[in-house]
Amino acid sequence: MTPQTAEALALSALGWIAASDDLIGVFMGATGSSLDTMRAQAADPAFLGSVLDFLLMDDSWVVAFCDSNDLDYRQPMIARQLLPGGEIPNWT
Repeated sequence: MTPQTAEALALSALGWIAASDDLIGVFMGATGSSLDTMRAQAADPAFLGSVLDFLLMDDSWVVAFCDSNDLDYRQPMIARQLLPGGEIPNWT
C-alpha cells in the first residue's frame, strides 16, 4: 500500500460513514466536523487519518466497512499507518 492508496481507502471510508445515518452523526459529534468542513478537508491527508482513527474505534465498523468494500480487515489499520499521525504506536 502507498500513501496515495491509503488516502483513497480513507476517502472511501469517509463516504461509507457519510452514507450511514447512524454513523455520520457520531462522526460529526466526535470530530466537531460539519458537512461543509468534511467536504473542504476531504483531500487533506491529516483529516483522512482522523477518518480512519474514527473507523478503527469499533471493530464492527471495520468489519462492516471492509465487507462492503471487499477489503481485508487489516487494510484500514495499514492505511492509517501511512497517513499523518499514523506513525504513533498503537498499544491496544
